[in-house]
Amino acid sequence: MKITLKDGSVKEYSEAKSIIDIAKDISEGLARVACAGEINGEMADLRTVIEKDCELNIITATDPKALYVIRHTASHVLAEAVKRLFPNAKVTIGPAIDEGFYYDFDADPFSREDLDKIEAEMKKIIKEGHEISRFTLPRAEAIKFMEEKGEPFKVELIQDLPEDAEISFYDQGGFVDLCAGPHLMSTKGIKAFKLTSSSMAYWRGDSNKARLQRIYGTAYNKKEELAEHLERMEDAKRRDHNKLGREMDLFTTVDVIGQGLPLFTPKGTKMIMKLQRWIEDLEDNEWGYMRTRTPLMAKSDLYKISGHWDHYKEGMFVFGDEEKDKEVFALRPMTCPFQYYVYKNSQKSYRDLPCRYSETSTLFRNEDSGEMHGLTRVRQFTISEGHLIVRPDQMVEEFKGCLALAKYCLETLGVNDDVTYHLSKWDPENREKYIGEPEVWNQTEQHIREILTELKIPFVEDVGEAAFYGPKVDINAKNVYGKEDTMITIQWDALLAEQFDMYYIDQNGDKVRPYIIHRTSMGCYERTLAWLIEKYAGKFPTWLCAEQVRVLPISDKYEDYAQSVCKELKKAGIDATVDSRSEKIGFKIREARLDKLPYMLVVGQQEEADHTVSVRSRFAGDEGAKSLESFIADITEEIRNKTIREELPIEENKSLK
Repeated sequence: MKITLKDGSVKEYSEAKSIIDIAKDISEGLARVACAGEINGEMADLRTVIEKDCELNIITATDPKALYVIRHTASHVLAEAVKRLFPNAKVTIGPAIDEGFYYDFDADPFSREDLDKIEAEMKKIIKEGHEISRFTLPRAEAIKFMEEKGEPFKVELIQDLPEDAEISFYDQGGFVDLCAGPHLMSTKGIKAFKLTSSSMAYWRGDSNKARLQRIYGTAYNKKEELAEHLERMEDAKRRDHNKLGREMDLFTTVDVIGQGLPLFTPKGTKMIMKLQRWIEDLEDNEWGYMRTRTPLMAKSDLYKISGHWDHYKEGMFVFGDEEKDKEVFALRPMTCPFQYYVYKNSQKSYRDLPCRYSETSTLFRNEDSGEMHGLTRVRQFTISEGHLIVRPDQMVEEFKGCLALAKYCLETLGVNDDVTYHLSKWDPENREKYIGEPEVWNQTEQHIREILTELKIPFVEDVGEAAFYGPKVDINAKNVYGKEDTMITIQWDALLAEQFDMYYIDQNGDKVRPYIIHRTSMGCYERTLAWLIEKYAGKFPTWLCAEQVRVLPISDKYEDYAQSVCKELKKAGIDATVDSRSEKIGFKIREARLDKLPYMLVVGQQEEADHTVSVRSRFAGDEGAKSLESFIADITEEIRNKTIREELPIEENKSLK
């Protein structure tokens, strides 16, 4: 057989060989650093035996793809360490993930001290250097094997495998785990790792099933790489909106109100209001939208027409019992069917289209408690929602317009480079999840594909991520921990107009079904605020800040002048305050810096006499004295243009203390 290597060279063998044996044949040095292989582009364990011609890439420890194998093996070492220290713990699953690995256990909660002990035990296992071997068992024997080990979760996993599945196990010095691999050849291959945290999880992500304890960790090929990662994680903790947003007094949550129901303080509310006013003015005055106002709830009849009752009822808050009550209501999880009836309120001709409706919509989703986090996933949220009812011949251009609006919003917020575009498609293998015929889905997906290609927008395709009534473009971003969330959605809908009997009169006097675009311009205000907190580490662009300027009188003698400066700033539409505390000016400056304010205006005898202000900013440090009129002109222009000024380097910022 012929094995074509990555460099194009060909090795020939007269008999089947494993990947590790081929690596040894090439060089012992390669075999020592090999972690896995790729056979015709598919990841494979080093123990995999090759029996026919193929292309082979041997993945070494320096290859980013090797991290998956290193981390997967580390998760097994973690499981062995836990079983050594906590013999009654039951093992479940332990995959490698983007930033590391985790393993879930049926056990009591783990403390930080427990993690330190487990980490020490893992180091012992790695030092012992057990060879890792792979073996398979028939289904009945595999089930019996795990039953005898007292591992019910593994038994369940085996029982759920397809009848023809190969059931494989990995043995590392006596600790055996059910696993498909791939794994390193020895535990010694783990060079640098760290257990980072623990949390609660549900078996198979189902809140109705067993509560488990999840241990997170990460692993790298080199200690230096691990140290860099841990520093990034420390920065992520500092930026975490759930922590920083509370410290900055932007929002809070209260147990007696409920999880996923945040309370916004005056500062956080002002930021949300600025975002909302900007979006509403932008849509209405520049992009041709008409604003609607619709109810927060509706009878179940409405959701039955739209299909949400059949496809989304579990995610809704429902009031009443269909068997007992004449009328059952539900809080709305979306606005689209409400706006359809605004459209239907009067007859439309082809000249009236497109109809672009927009609404600042408060919506409700019955999220699982384990899924909620800070402001990114909540049970009540508000979005910049819109629906465009268009003629079929207008659909492509209007869809492009929605993409252009979304891109403009992202650029204004300074986050356009932080997103990825996804074509979210239906899953033809899961037909019951969707309405409509395959031809419609294939056509609409192709239209979106062509639009994104024409606009030269890089995108990936995700099967099964479409809404039940149409494919969409999801614009996603990652939080500081690497978890991806959808920020903006633009959806092609060729189906719901039929269900709601929506039509327009064409030039021939005939009734014609319109198409519909479901879209957000900026998305969810709560999630966007969380994103901005983490993006800017709380140092927001001036136009977004709840407090844009703080006036700092050097002493009580100059408070009247400080108040008059503040009054002039407010008259110009600037959010300003006065720090009138009887504190030293150095203390006031440090406090303002800790509050991440864009501007501080120091005023004293000279400033009062000259009608000036001494300007300090996050962007240029000590900017010196300016006339009040000049400062107001500069900052109002900055706010009006939504300018994002570059921050001072950290070293220079420290010198301002």
